[in-house]
Amino acid sequence: MGRKRRIWISHAYHHIFARGNNRQNIFHDEIDMIEVFRLLAMIHCEYPISVCAYCIMTNHYHLLLRSEMISISKIMSIFNKRYTDYYNRKYNHVGHVFQQRFNSSPILTPQDLLQVSKYIHRNPISTKKPMVTKMEDYHFSSYQFYKSTLTTPYSYINLTDLPNSFMLPTEKTNDHYCEYVETD
Repeated sequence: MGRKRRIWISHAYHHIFARGNNRQNIFHDEIDMIEVFRLLAMIHCEYPISVCAYCIMTNHYHLLLRSEMISISKIMSIFNKRYTDYYNRKYNHVGHVFQQRFNSSPILTPQDLLQVSKYIHRNPISTKKPMVTKMEDYHFSSYQFYKSTLTTPYSYINLTDLPNSFMLPTEKTNDHYCEYVETD
């Protein structure tokens, strides 16, 4: 029996996540985490993508990613294969890096986009032992760019779609988005 076909909606963001095999760490240092951004930039050069939220944790990652030209399956197949090759070379590892294929689900409403992005951005403070006290202090999450005046160094990062998901014009700001994320 074949695998269930993934849903790909070209105009929608998709919540994509994958975990290390046996829940093991797959990002051991900053260089491993930076490799994620390098790979996404390489993919973006071939196939335009848009990421409005991300969080790279030690044993998993989350992306809110949109690809209008090519399927999410193709994008993530390239990403996971390239990261696996990098990881296996660096750590002299043999076998699975990821527990299974990546998981994904299309986000169909602005409210769902906001809710999923909040979940993604709160990851570093939602662990048993929080990794940081303030979300903006976690450097491997896109939240830092919403909270501060920092500009993102990556052209595939879209910082307008999340604030624009709010209904009222006065709410369509990064400050309002951060208020929303910081409220339990």
